[in-house]
Amino acid sequence: MKDKNIKLTEQQKSILFEEETEAPGSSDLNYEKREGAYHCVNCDTKLFDSDKKYESGSGWPSFFQSLPDVFEVKKDFLLGYERIEYHCKKCGGHHGHIFEDGPKPTGKRYCNNGACLVFKLIKK
Repeated sequence: MKDKNIKLTEQQKSILFEEETEAPGSSDLNYEKREGAYHCVNCDTKLFDSDKKYESGSGWPSFFQSLPDVFEVKKDFLLGYERIEYHCKKCGGHHGHIFEDGPKPTGKRYCNNGACLVFKLIKK
């Protein structure tokens, strides 16, 4: 479900609604270190706090924890083995995959397509 007020790029549409993936290392959000929050580019749902982001070395923005109850998950066998993909609960947009190789305390890595995120600074 696309928000009618948001203009998505073709890349964002293909990732969110056709489950494509951006090229590793292509997102400026890989280098974002400021305090803030990451929102769904399609519906503006807040998904991650910046203090849950870490450098995974994967080439995609990675987080060890999402906000509660913002994603739905399903199994994906596209590469011939099981992966868990996650979608925004509000708009259904595909964001990435969850892996079990993240840091403590969760051990999770939410590997997110940067094109599907909007970073918002915390105003002080």
